Amino acid sequence: MNESVLIYNALCLPAPDIEALIQGRIIAAMPRKLLNPGQKFALYPLDYSANLLSIEQYYRANFLPIAQSALTQLKNQGILLQPKQISLLQNDEQLQLPLLSHETVSIKAWARCEHCQILDKTKNLDILSQLTIWKPEAFEAILQKQSHIFLAYLRVYHLPQLCEVAANPNIQEKLGKFVGLPNIGASEAKPVINDRTFAQRKHQLEKLEPPLHPQLEELQSAIASLSIHQPAAKQLDDDIKVFLGWSSNKPTNSLDSDLPWIHKIAKVGNSSDGHTFEKLVRRGLLKLGFTGSGLNPDATGGAGGMDFYAEQPYPIVGECKATKTEKVTDGTPAQLLKIGMNHLGKFQYDNSIKLIVAAGELNFYALRTATENQMNVISPETLQKLVQLQAHYKNSINLLELKEYLQQAPFGLAEDKINIYIDKVEQSIRLRSHIIQLVKNYLQNSGIESAGVESLHGAYFGSYPPQPIKTIEMHEILIELSSPLTGYLGRIKGSNWNSDRFYFLRDLPIN
Repeated sequence: MNESVLIYNALCLPAPDIEALIQGRIIAAMPRKLLNPGQKFALYPLDYSANLLSIEQYYRANFLPIAQSALTQLKNQGILLQPKQISLLQNDEQLQLPLLSHETVSIKAWARCEHCQILDKTKNLDILSQLTIWKPEAFEAILQKQSHIFLAYLRVYHLPQLCEVAANPNIQEKLGKFVGLPNIGASEAKPVINDRTFAQRKHQLEKLEPPLHPQLEELQSAIASLSIHQPAAKQLDDDIKVFLGWSSNKPTNSLDSDLPWIHKIAKVGNSSDGHTFEKLVRRGLLKLGFTGSGLNPDATGGAGGMDFYAEQPYPIVGECKATKTEKVTDGTPAQLLKIGMNHLGKFQYDNSIKLIVAAGELNFYALRTATENQMNVISPETLQKLVQLQAHYKNSINLLELKEYLQQAPFGLAEDKINIYIDKVEQSIRLRSHIIQLVKNYLQNSGIESAGVESLHGAYFGSYPPQPIKTIEMHEILIELSSPLTGYLGRIKGSNWNSDRFYFLRDLPIN
């Protein structure tokens, strides 16, 4: 449904309002007249300078930085002269706009009106404010001049490219109204949010249901400026926007910047470069979530002669052995026993997980020493698999679960039991990805906005599931996936666990 659309006019709105629509923060605008469902138009940005309400009085505090940035960007484009005072009230007599000094205006998006609502003072303006970017004072100021507010629900689409149009000479009279444009070619290929998310937010706005996660909205506003320069903050910002329904961009599982060195662990472990291998092992343990004084990835040689030592979330001490061809001798486990005992003391050493990361086959004596002293020996390839899994699926490695595998027999060669844990993690990821897709498909096929646990559990068995699960187990996974920290699903809390309802937010792609 990406057929071309011809746009021949534009709705003039304040630049901050248009920025909020493009970012998905709001799905509605306040035009000066009632719009017809199906109307299509571009979004024409204007300056804001109110004589009755300051910008601080008009916009909510968590939106103010974005509003000010949008206006600064508009002015930096050289579009505006010194602005006369204007009012955003829906009243012709109060309307004055800045004059244009530039010949063109940049238009980024177009919209289709889905519904236009008439609001009056009987509506809950506080909830309306929480669901939009405007303060209650803005609505109250409008209602002091007239008896109603027009609220148009807009489905917004990005234009394929920035469109420069000639500035309208009478633009100072058009705030909240339409201006003619040369024909602009557009399409529905790039919606700001998808159909389902828009329908959910439209329903919430029509019914004036309070926002479900106001604290997350505050968090998003707090980190928005950081996301420009910090990749981690940007990833969190993007995830929060998807969870809040401000965006429906599919996650791409962007490549972790650590993958280049992670992919070297096995190669270097099977070489004669022991010092580099030690550093890579320490970096790998840090990536998995271990912390401690003996994990400095830049140090040459560990504290007290130990190749690595971590204190949290539990003590783990170990040795590294890079080798090309020769067998691993008894010297490696014996060194771990001696140095670990001397540096940590018997009690602390006995209560630490013992780990050797070694390439090559252990000889008879090395294997016996490792086994009898409860040491786990894994290959560089197995460590690389663990770290790669963590890089592709953040926090997928549960170190406390991993500890259970490291604490149990068999000791010595621990490849099999660690690979059993890796398989368990991968199976868990596949199951969650399957359930997320199940919710998405079930809602699309049923034409409903949310579904209960019983219905989803029934659909699960007809979806070629990766494994059987009970209803209560599915509910636990659904709760996990709808946590604000994961944000793959949304949850409408019921009176008990069996009456909870869930809806789709974003995919979990499998690499």
